[in-house]
Amino acid sequence: MELSRLKPGLAGEGLLGSWHVWFLCFMLPLVASNPSASPPTKSYSFGRQFLGLDKCNACVGTSICKKFFKEEIRFEKWLSSQLDLPSANRTSYEGNYTCDSESWRPVVLSRLVSPHLHELADKNICMSAGRRKSCSIEAVLRATPRFQTWTRSNLLLPSMVQALASPMLRCPSQRLLDRIVHRYFEVADVGSVQMKHFTTKDKLRLLYTMAVNQQPLILQMFPGTEGWPFLRYHGSCGRLMVWAGSGPLKKLYSSPLAQRADAAYQLLHITQSLACNSLRFHLYYTTASEDMFGIVEDGRVFIADASTIGIIDLQEGFHSEENPQANHSDVFSCLSGSCLQVPPCESVRPSQSFTLLCRHILPKLLSSADLQSAGLPRTVMMEMSVCADRSQSDQRIFKAAQILQEALQALRPCSNEYGYRYPECKYSDKF
Repeated sequence: MELSRLKPGLAGEGLLGSWHVWFLCFMLPLVASNPSASPPTKSYSFGRQFLGLDKCNACVGTSICKKFFKEEIRFEKWLSSQLDLPSANRTSYEGNYTCDSESWRPVVLSRLVSPHLHELADKNICMSAGRRKSCSIEAVLRATPRFQTWTRSNLLLPSMVQALASPMLRCPSQRLLDRIVHRYFEVADVGSVQMKHFTTKDKLRLLYTMAVNQQPLILQMFPGTEGWPFLRYHGSCGRLMVWAGSGPLKKLYSSPLAQRADAAYQLLHITQSLACNSLRFHLYYTTASEDMFGIVEDGRVFIADASTIGIIDLQEGFHSEENPQANHSDVFSCLSGSCLQVPPCESVRPSQSFTLLCRHILPKLLSSADLQSAGLPRTVMMEMSVCADRSQSDQRIFKAAQILQEALQALRPCSNEYGYRYPECKYSDKF
């Protein structure tokens, strides 16, 4: 039948039908050949063992597990041809994090300790209960006298954390322990200094984290959003914790002097702010290395590894044992990989952080030749030596750090590349 003899409506439908046939025959192969038009496939299949969920509640927590399973946390090789999970033998990984599936931010995914130390600690837990091969890690820890004390208390008391290896628990005050509970992110109803709303599993997770690695707790207690020099904590899943990423400080070693001077100035300022702050908590370094610090895109320096930060309460003082000779060690005391007891709080000098900084980190950023080429007097470099000298008095070390910081301030660059202080520095006489 000729097309002209059809009714107008049917003729239109006939033309439309012919167009559909033509489109299906010629265009669909092109669409199918375009990978971007194909539905995305799952790149990773997270397992309980990889995340450490099979060992919960001897773990950090589960606050960010949904992000893993929804693929809103991705490893650095997400888009590569390597579609398997990264090696489970690594302690930390670089990754990306999103809240809206469009903008991605760098993050660090890290275990509390290395997989080898985790395995060794788990074996020691079983051996402490007389089990040679394997056991229920959680059941053994729940049965310990220390944890039984935790289950009966609604307050976290200094006696409940004695002999734990975390540096921040070296000399705990009640105010410090209250802040740990108050800021503990892994419970559903955060915000109280009492543990009435903690389930038994919540208490075990908090105790286990304290015993193994204090990093997630420090980031929660002193968040960067309140001006502290720590990176943002995103949460945890099993034995993996996630916080904001940063670049290594050592990448500045080959940078222009102005950038290195700016980083050195920030390090001195950070060290000072940790010792003197409105909360009257003295945060100090027990060790110092370049890996402790990281730098972000706008030039700001942060403390990336807070696992060796000690804390002294300047307001309440610190808890002293009634019987210093008493042995409070138990299976929790060695979970971090070391059973060594730290020296008493009285041995911590007020200038300890500056001494470690000037001895181990600042010389890698600045040399005497750098400072001389910048027109600074030789006495400035001498002040760095004084700052690093433990035989000097605390006041002399503080004075040396202050002189060094004032000298470095004049070398700091003022450009829009340093977004953390631009345009303020452009209109200030201090820069």
